[in-house]
Amino acid sequence: MSDLTSPALRIARVLDAVTARFGQACAWLTVFLVLGTALVVLLRYGFGIGAIAVQEAVLYSHALVFMGAAGWVLQRNAHVRVDIFYHHFSRRRQALVDLLGTLLFLFPFCLYLGWASWDYVGNAWQTHEGSNESGGLPFVYLQKSIILLLVASLLLQGVSEAIKAVCALRGKGPTSTVTHG
Repeated sequence: MSDLTSPALRIARVLDAVTARFGQACAWLTVFLVLGTALVVLLRYGFGIGAIAVQEAVLYSHALVFMGAAGWVLQRNAHVRVDIFYHHFSRRRQALVDLLGTLLFLFPFCLYLGWASWDYVGNAWQTHEGSNESGGLPFVYLQKSIILLLVASLLLQGVSEAIKAVCALRGKGPTSTVTHG
């Protein structure tokens, strides 16, 4: 039986690269969040003009920044966590905690969220749901799809993290499962 560590780590690196690029692209939307919000405020309070479409675009971008970049945040180990013992664990024990956390918490959460939101998103696509506001954007179905994007990005990065944890447990992985891309 051949050693699958190298091919598995190559898969993890590809998943990491995809996650990092997508997360970085989502992060750039924060520039639009600032400029779009400033524009809405300027138009509203400076000129008395409502800009519903811009306001909704800012909301869509906000959702994409937080949900689209979630896999990248996981990759960079930047999620909020209570780290009382983990920091003092050996690398092997950390890998075991990472693997168990991924298998017992992350994957079930993602699968449940995907299952629970599938009809919600599907119905929005079926009707091409748009804004209820006059002058609003006709893309609510795309905004709701960001939920499934969250699920996909977390699942893909979870697979990468599980691969790296298994390799670390076998003594063949990187010194850290955290990749800074």
